[in-house]
Amino acid sequence: MRKRLQRPGLRCSPRDRRYWLVVAALAVGLARPAVALAERPEVLRLADLIEEAKRRNPELAVARHRAKAALQVPGRVSAYDDPVIEYEAWNVPESLSIDRADNNIFKLSQKVPFPGKRRLAGEIAERDAEVAERDADGVALDVIDRVKRAYFTLWEAQQNLTIYRRDADLLRRFARVAEQRYALGEGTQPDVLKAQVELTRLVNRVTTGLLTIEGDRAELAALLSKPPEEVSGDPEELPPPELADSADALTELAFRNRPELKSVEAGIQRETSGRALARKGYLPDFEFKVERFINFGRSDGFGAMASMTLPFAYKYKYDAAVAEADEKIESAKAELQREKDAIGREVRQALLKTRAALAQRELFLTTHIPQSEQALEAAEIGYQTGKTDFLTLIDSVRAIESVHLEHVEAGAELERAFADLERAVGEELPRRSEAQVAPVAVRGPVAAP
Repeated sequence: MRKRLQRPGLRCSPRDRRYWLVVAALAVGLARPAVALAERPEVLRLADLIEEAKRRNPELAVARHRAKAALQVPGRVSAYDDPVIEYEAWNVPESLSIDRADNNIFKLSQKVPFPGKRRLAGEIAERDAEVAERDADGVALDVIDRVKRAYFTLWEAQQNLTIYRRDADLLRRFARVAEQRYALGEGTQPDVLKAQVELTRLVNRVTTGLLTIEGDRAELAALLSKPPEEVSGDPEELPPPELADSADALTELAFRNRPELKSVEAGIQRETSGRALARKGYLPDFEFKVERFINFGRSDGFGAMASMTLPFAYKYKYDAAVAEADEKIESAKAELQREKDAIGREVRQALLKTRAALAQRELFLTTHIPQSEQALEAAEIGYQTGKTDFLTLIDSVRAIESVHLEHVEAGAELERAFADLERAVGEELPRRSEAQVAPVAVRGPVAAP
């Protein structure tokens, strides 16, 4: 009786042979990327990428060069105006004989602002340079945040591809079971065809997953100003973050670290120096000049001249300058408070978002994944013993695939939220000492009872 039931499986029609050729081709196509993945053990480390982005990112380079340019301004604006040399000739003969002119006058003059004005101008430029430097620090934090987000987006795509490939292995095992049951007369051909459909779906998922990885790798490479092919390797698995119990400590840390606050504080100092300079406007500036007279037919001689401005003639414009400086100081103080409020809100929101992502990830680890794996194990045993149909088994595979994908998405969202929290605080935050990451792979073969 057993041999008679096996004969239909041994006598393959042309249609059946074409079917098994398709299944074999799908199996080979899915196996090759897995081999290629196994041959690439290189790890793409986040810390190395961050250091490389600091060196190579063009946006950050622009900000740094602007800051370096601003550092040169104080020496320029605090210097006096260039001295002036003049020459005059009086009553030159029609023959244009300069040596027979009544007077040949050589002059050397120098403008001298009231003491303290140039010094204050230099202080203002120093504060401008500090603002530019703090702006460059802010750009660096933004670049690092984008590198982290791109890195974990690539990590998510790699993990998804791993899930698709492992699910393909699982379905190939189920397809063999369906084939054996069909050969024994205990299963149906639609079960085998359903396995083929699911394998085809996963082939498409693997193909699109590979394209997604290349796109994410290109995005990461652009932040490093490198070709995508030079960014090789798979992202590493990092330990979960160690979150603070309260946002207050993180907020105080952000107030000490954030370059935006330091930039506004430097702006307040700048406007304070600007007000002092505006008040100096009530004081006169000077000009000194020495002259040498070379006369024709008379004795030569020297001359001297001193002049000064009269600010009181148009005092109202200096009153306006002082009033303008006072308002700028008040505006800068209000900007400082606004920035502090925004940073405090940013830190709290980022912390809450990270906590929610961490809780969701832990829920997958402790509940969803174990439950879905138990359901898959029960469905496989039930199909092998004939208690459940093949559709139930396929539904279990899809369910565990969905759970693993959501788990990976939760992990990536956690890392992106944590990157935003570190950006809000302005420095790297601690992680747990040991990684507590559940594997995303489905269970191996289940032994038949």
